[in-house]
Amino acid sequence: MKYARLLHEGRERYGLIEGDHIHLISGTPFEEKGERTGETLPYSNAHLLYPAPFSKAVCIGLNYRDHAEEFGLPIPDSPVVFLKPSTAAASPGEPIIYPAMCHRLDYEAELAVVIGRKAKDVSEEDALEYVLGYTITNDVTARDLQPKNGQWTIAKGFDTFMPLGPYISDEVDGSALMITSRVNGETKQMSNTSNLIFSIPYLISYISHVMTLLPGDIISTGTPGGISGMKRGDTVEIEIEGLGILRNTIS
Repeated sequence: MKYARLLHEGRERYGLIEGDHIHLISGTPFEEKGERTGETLPYSNAHLLYPAPFSKAVCIGLNYRDHAEEFGLPIPDSPVVFLKPSTAAASPGEPIIYPAMCHRLDYEAELAVVIGRKAKDVSEEDALEYVLGYTITNDVTARDLQPKNGQWTIAKGFDTFMPLGPYISDEVDGSALMITSRVNGETKQMSNTSNLIFSIPYLISYISHVMTLLPGDIISTGTPGGISGMKRGDTVEIEIEGLGILRNTIS
């Protein structure tokens, strides 16, 4: 299934994407599993919102070997973990705000895991049972505010620094997806999630032994090499195989 969250007649709704249409459902696609209402609308006309309102976004740094190498950092022997606040979320098409205190703003194309049900102390073998699906995120980073060692919250926690979307899909294998970023149509990153240092099941298990993951929470799995700066007016696109294109403009 492909799940969309959208604004419809002034209300937040969820729907199932089938072909060129969205079939609205009651409730959400998380634990209560909403039913179809019989209402449909064209996908092309939908006002999409970021698909997973999260209590926390757990982000993984340096999870592609080439990204660690481009910063001259050692390959980690355990996951590098940081959090993004819920206020960092941005919807498809929503502008990414360039902060006044930032002098270099970077894109980071990432596969996002969307948690479907409460997960605590999950085994690696059972981890994928807790996944609703996958979506795209852009781990926007104020690079000049990010120290090489230490806390990354300031550099990565600004409002609009976590665009998500356009939808959640459970129809893909998160372990082997092509991932690409483009700025103004020029390809900047190209890799495959098969190159992750720490696998998705490992990350879910590892994180769930530290903190309880709730429905809607995000695990952002890291970015490949090829990051660079953006300027106001640029359009950044993140494309992941089977998950569409997440597009935002820098404001």
